Amino acid sequence: MPKLILVSWIGHADLKAAEGEAGASIGPIAQAVAFKDFARIVLLGDSPADRTQRYLEWLKARTRAALDLRPCTLSSPMHFGDIYRAARQVLSELTADPSPAPALTIHLSPGTPAMAAVWIILAKTRFPAELIQSSAAHGVQIATVPFDIAAEFLPDVLHQADRRLGALSAGEPPARPEFSAIVYRSAVMDRLLARAQKVALRSVPVLIEGESGTGKELLARAIHAASPRREQPFIAVNCGAIPVELVESELFGHEKGAFTGAARERKGVFEAADGGTLFLDEVGELPLAAQVKLLRVLQEQTLTRVGATQPIRVNARIIAATNRQLVTEIREGRSREDLFYRLAVAVLKLPPLREREGDLSLLIDRLLEQVNREGEEDPGYQHKDLSPGARNLMLGYHWPGNVRELLNTLRRAALWSEGTTIAEEDLREALLLFPAHENDDVLARPLTAGFNLQDLLAEVARHYLYRALDEAQGNRTRAAELLGLKSYQTLKNWMEKYGVAE
Repeated sequence: MPKLILVSWIGHADLKAAEGEAGASIGPIAQAVAFKDFARIVLLGDSPADRTQRYLEWLKARTRAALDLRPCTLSSPMHFGDIYRAARQVLSELTADPSPAPALTIHLSPGTPAMAAVWIILAKTRFPAELIQSSAAHGVQIATVPFDIAAEFLPDVLHQADRRLGALSAGEPPARPEFSAIVYRSAVMDRLLARAQKVALRSVPVLIEGESGTGKELLARAIHAASPRREQPFIAVNCGAIPVELVESELFGHEKGAFTGAARERKGVFEAADGGTLFLDEVGELPLAAQVKLLRVLQEQTLTRVGATQPIRVNARIIAATNRQLVTEIREGRSREDLFYRLAVAVLKLPPLREREGDLSLLIDRLLEQVNREGEEDPGYQHKDLSPGARNLMLGYHWPGNVRELLNTLRRAALWSEGTTIAEEDLREALLLFPAHENDDVLARPLTAGFNLQDLLAEVARHYLYRALDEAQGNRTRAAELLGLKSYQTLKNWMEKYGVAE
């Protein structure tokens, strides 16, 4: 007969039971030891050693089973990676000797939801086990999980591998780790990055269009990293930040004595990027005279430094970016049409955050991790989490400044918040509300994939409800008057409908 083994994390309720805390139950594990005649109880613990040891002494009096403690170090009790590694190692050791194979029972109740989720995944795939759960009201019960991960979900994984193989046979480039810094799940970003991966393998000029804060330089760096030029320099220059009188010197370099202040010769960014990639951010800001010379360099792949007569051959791949509509700039005479067509061999249009359906929640989590890493070196900094209200407020906001605005808002909210949780009020105070830009006209939204009229109406309603409450200093009757609503009760109904808090 196989040996019965119970496996479980030690939870807070278990520790409190051993410490005799008033009102505490005996805890899930002590409930489970009477469920079957277990020969061995294997306990995983990440609590302080003294508390864990007191619990073991307390539990010994309640069971004849051998107790086996496995101390674990977790970066967080919700960190799936740490939990998975610890749980998998224990189960691997318990099942290493196939004869006789033990009969495993895994207790889901102690610990965090992340711990329970990992137990289910392991029990339904690699380590077959009976799952139990317990509560003070219902005692110990077998947890019935009405699906088989191996049978129902792994085939989908295999089909994904088949699709990847089919994509390779069709000549599509495989996903590259160089693009892993770009966080997304939306279809629009998936299509964009597929094109970016293709163009990365070539040396043709690329024009990246997109609003401010959408991540144009991040995409340019990923293209460079995935290109054959990855070992060569990546030079980024903001064309809009160069003084007009120094544009040519910055781009093409100068000779000593070429102008007042030119005390020595200097390479321009084109020479610095020779063999690699030159990223010209906000290329639409260049004056027309510089655009003429830039066009010549692109055509002839040679440049002449300011004050020199001999041309220098350069071989830099150009990735340009702009937050302007260059077609409009050309029509209004602020940009050269011939330069546009020279740059726009491959055009990648980065969508604004409001059109990246499904990406916002992922970005919030990734950027909050970044904010917490940045704050670790600050004295007294506390790791921050988002309250549900703060997250809902972020998910309903329009983000005209895109990913850059999202990151800076989280930084401000972390600064204003007290304790470890960013509350909804902290987040609202961190938002910088600007008047709508012409391109953000509610009547001019693009009817692209992900457009939803109900979401748009809800966004408008929330905007004006918050604005009215702010101007009325929280007086609901006055806010209702500002909005043209019939009564205080009508305003309250609108607030409840659209999830608006005072």
